[in-house]
Amino acid sequence: MGEPSMKSQNDRKDCWDVQPFELGWKCRFNAMASPCEILFAKCSATEARSLSEMAFSEVKRIEQKFSRYRDDNIVHRINNSNGQRVDIDDEVERLLTFADQCYQVSDGLFDITSGVLRKVWRFDGSGNVPTAEDIVALLPLVGWETVRHTSNTVQLNRGMELDFGGIGKEYAVDRVLLMLSEKFQQPMLINFGGDIATNGMLFPDHRWSVGVEAISNDAVTKLLDVSGGAIATSGDSRRFLLRDGVRYTHVLSPKTGWPVKNAAHSMTVAAPSCVQAGMLSTIALLQGENAESFLDEMDVTCWSQR
Repeated sequence: MGEPSMKSQNDRKDCWDVQPFELGWKCRFNAMASPCEILFAKCSATEARSLSEMAFSEVKRIEQKFSRYRDDNIVHRINNSNGQRVDIDDEVERLLTFADQCYQVSDGLFDITSGVLRKVWRFDGSGNVPTAEDIVALLPLVGWETVRHTSNTVQLNRGMELDFGGIGKEYAVDRVLLMLSEKFQQPMLINFGGDIATNGMLFPDHRWSVGVEAISNDAVTKLLDVSGGAIATSGDSRRFLLRDGVRYTHVLSPKTGWPVKNAAHSMTVAAPSCVQAGMLSTIALLQGENAESFLDEMDVTCWSQR
């Protein structure tokens, strides 16, 4: 592995690089407000560069399309539609259908219309807790059950918004793994901000080793051996408010607008796909003190930190 590292054509923030690691090549870039990396085993430098370019392009496409922070995409058009119907494509419809499944499984706790609560909740580590009046004023704008969508249109009540942040990164992991697996059949691991998926074991009888970050620092609290499928972690170790000795988690109940009480600091779930793992870990946090029992009922492998 003595070849020099390779970088994209420029040194802008919107770029990727490929560097050797002990078992192959590692692609790194930043996207979706997260550090992203892809590990390729049994791979040549040329293959790694080609695959990395494909992956980066797909992630940026998804980010551009589904970010709520842009004013030039379908999410912006939906969120500024003032109660009018908006035409959507098949990809948007699939994510809306998945959002509906999340809503049903969680008994209304996983609600992609609840992002509007960010207008009063800003989880920056400060003590700026909103007033009850501010929260109550936004609750009429939360409610997936009022969203009307067909295979090619969606319609929100005036003032409502959609926020794909709870499923977008996991969707990107699955999309990239599927895309790259069609071109490259050797082992690889996708890690976008701690949401992880792999197409198989690193070597026969040799699994990938994945660390779960401790909630209080950057140390690894647990090492997981991964042979396939996906792992996602949801938690509040980096996003919270602290006021008068009370810690307010960023996990908000769409039914009350307030942080969920007795929520775990971190829930890690293993599932066949990253969107499934992310859905289950997030819904578990929304269950509060019942997080572990909820995942036991789902019959999935999980790890919690409280």
